[in-house]
Amino acid sequence: GIFLEIKMRKLDSTKVRPLKSEQLLRIEDHDFALRPGFGGSPIPVGIDVQVESIDSISEVDMDFTMTLYLRHYWKDERLSFRSTKNKSMTFDGRLIKKIWVPDVFFVHSKRSFIHDTTVENVMLRVYPDGNVLFSLRITVSAMCFMDFSRFPLDTQNCSLELESYAYNEDDLMLYWKHGNQSLSTDEHISLSQFFIEEFSASSGLAFYSSTGWYNRLFINFALRRHIFFFVLQSYFPAMLMVMLSWVSFWIDRRAVPARVSLGITTVLTMSTIITGVSASMPQVSYIKAVDVYLWISFLFVFLSVIEYAAVNYLTTIEERKQLKKRGKASGMYSIDAVQAMAFDGCYHDPDVDMDLTSFSDRCEENATRARATSVSNVGPARIKRKRSLKGNVGRIILQNNHVIDTYSRIIFPSVYIVFNFFYWGLYI
Repeated sequence: GIFLEIKMRKLDSTKVRPLKSEQLLRIEDHDFALRPGFGGSPIPVGIDVQVESIDSISEVDMDFTMTLYLRHYWKDERLSFRSTKNKSMTFDGRLIKKIWVPDVFFVHSKRSFIHDTTVENVMLRVYPDGNVLFSLRITVSAMCFMDFSRFPLDTQNCSLELESYAYNEDDLMLYWKHGNQSLSTDEHISLSQFFIEEFSASSGLAFYSSTGWYNRLFINFALRRHIFFFVLQSYFPAMLMVMLSWVSFWIDRRAVPARVSLGITTVLTMSTIITGVSASMPQVSYIKAVDVYLWISFLFVFLSVIEYAAVNYLTTIEERKQLKKRGKASGMYSIDAVQAMAFDGCYHDPDVDMDLTSFSDRCEENATRARATSVSNVGPARIKRKRSLKGNVGRIILQNNHVIDTYSRIIFPSVYIVFNFFYWGLYI
């Protein structure tokens, strides 16, 4: 009997099956509503974090979602037990509610939850000397105060902040367990719109007027935006619309429908691009970098329409003055060359006097003459006459270019190129 009793004493207490975990840790003998060392110095609680993934970044809501493993380290001598082999005991979440654990929360968090598939992702490990490891797998969505003044050429600095809710610095000292090495990340973390530049850990103090000073830990990370998506979706289409508006300067100034429709189309397309970018952004009250580019591009497109309005108006006034000077303007059919071109699409020399009834006759006569020329043999005299007609038409078209169009072909592209140099030099 004495030999059996000595043998039982030598057995490791963790291997004694009849004892429950509550009995082994003497949970019923202590009041775990009080923190360890209550009334004495603050209890040190070490933290380390492993970031599993950054799930999303939302510019509209100004927040981010992160999944991480949060581990707490502290010592509670009330949980110490005898173990000859110095082995720890591991428990799941059912024991958490019966002992004291740190009440760490996420500052500025919107939503958070502990994963529960297939069971609640909580682990508690107790060592014989009373040291405790408490680990959780958490997904949290928290605020990130973003500055969009350089969007989409921006870098955003976000942080996830941890703090004890009830215990100020007189009761609980929160610190990084392994200093800067307390924060680790998965090597395969990647985001569609951002490049993660760095992760860092820092600490500080937070003051509340009614409760005092609290230790606060920071998980800092910098996000640099990938610009290629916005180049394809915003910058490049805007650039093409501006260059397309310049085509108007090379179209005959008498082709009113062509130049007006081209100008209106580019203006509406630029409005659509600006609306699309604004819909995916928060309604901030300051100007963003993309706003500067799109609105100046819109201004160039708008000015190309105004340019043709000026050209058309000055051309109409100039030709009316010429007709009045020659005394050829009729009262009933006062139609100048520009209006005639808009009506029948046929070229009219402003130097030749024609009334409205002769416009269609001349076009039909030209068409009949062209058909006769293609059927019959063309003589040398006809060829010379045709060449001289081509020369005259080319000379008339060149002379018909307005001086505003001529200068616009140089000024508009030059100013836009200079703007692009300044813009990309400033923001990149």
